[in-house]
Amino acid sequence: MIESKDKISKPDISRAKSTELYNKAKTYFPGGVNSPVRAFKSVYGTPLFIKKGDGAYLWDADDNQFIDFCCSWGPLILGHNHPAIREKVIEVMQNGMSFGAPTALENELAELIISNNPFIEKIRFNSSGTEAVMSAIRLARGYTKRDKILKFEGCYHGHVDALLVKAGSGLVTFGETSSAGVPKAFADETIVVALNDKEALAKAFEDFKDQIAAVIMEPIPANNGLLLQHTEFLQYLREICTANGTLLIFDEVISGFRVGFAGAAGLYQIKPDIITYGKIIGGGLPVGAYGASAQIMSSVSPEGPVYQAGTLSGNPVAMAAGIAQLTELLKPGFYEDQNQRTKDFVNDIVEYASQRNYPLVISRVGSIFWLAFDTNAVIRKAEDIDPKSMDHFKKLHLELLNRGVYMGPSGYEVGFVSAAHTTAILDTAKQAIFESLDVVFSPSQPSPGGRALNEQADFRE
Repeated sequence: MIESKDKISKPDISRAKSTELYNKAKTYFPGGVNSPVRAFKSVYGTPLFIKKGDGAYLWDADDNQFIDFCCSWGPLILGHNHPAIREKVIEVMQNGMSFGAPTALENELAELIISNNPFIEKIRFNSSGTEAVMSAIRLARGYTKRDKILKFEGCYHGHVDALLVKAGSGLVTFGETSSAGVPKAFADETIVVALNDKEALAKAFEDFKDQIAAVIMEPIPANNGLLLQHTEFLQYLREICTANGTLLIFDEVISGFRVGFAGAAGLYQIKPDIITYGKIIGGGLPVGAYGASAQIMSSVSPEGPVYQAGTLSGNPVAMAAGIAQLTELLKPGFYEDQNQRTKDFVNDIVEYASQRNYPLVISRVGSIFWLAFDTNAVIRKAEDIDPKSMDHFKKLHLELLNRGVYMGPSGYEVGFVSAAHTTAILDTAKQAIFESLDVVFSPSQPSPGGRALNEQADFRE
């Protein structure tokens, strides 16, 4: 049996400087932040203002040190401040940081990606995952000459107007806007169905025959928990799109280059028509990309009629960081090592929770993991997540911070293991998690009971 050393809640870490900075930030920015989840509204306390990162660690403005499982929301697969990336960026910056003109670095990064990815023939760089998705949607509409888009409830694709929608009532619905400022007319072009539901998908294609330009999906939904799908469902999605002349877009902003160099498309061996990527291809710097066959990409301007542009597209600093990062990812055994360390880490937490009957489920794929406080064996749909379970995460998040472990400040966010997370560092983090779980489920805090189950990396069930 794995034993914990401590079952006592630790005193809160000092947040004096972070709190001071946050109070000042609220006079400058809406909610004091430049992206909503950073505001710590789903957890206890005020946001931590980060001063530096190195390897697997972060330090905040109060000089507290944390083992970081957020990794800038995933793209820092090598950890913070990796020397190969830092040195490449410094080298390139000596010659200038922005030109708004082509550079050889764009060719070099594109060749690294395309020559090691069998699913795309041409690529277009831009400045973010959201921009990549927006461009991919426009490309799909321009290529098919159709207007409607189908998305899945529980998948997030950036703050694109047409995709900031949620499901209405019924099996298949037009989306309802989930943000003020999104015209109803935009949402009316978006169809929303449930994940892992073949019947709903088939009905959508029946109801909107010859109208759907594209289906967009996170093949590994990781923005609303980690909602791992059956390979069979993903294959069915590929087949029904092909049969209906609809393009399949895989949003791999999170899964791309994280679960393997060719992302989820490579993992599941399913070929989408268009793929989108995010900051991981720029070492965490602002960058995104979308890619497809040469035929589909020929519709993009200046070669074709679908317009897309950006002054910072192919920015040399981001390209340099991407070249350095992807070169590391291509080294033999990189992904196997990532997978094994994460698997061992998750298994030990699951064993600890299971021995104590804590209601913890951990889903995992590659080096992505998600802690869910639920008794369901596998959670595949957003509607299956119990909102009340987030109370457990709030307590866990605070206890982990007090023990030097940083997770994304929401129970719906996934965690990431980087190459910098050595076995020794992961062992330290595990001990902090054990102790924190004991506090969350101590006798003085009634638990719903249940069992802990680990969603192992058997993707072909």
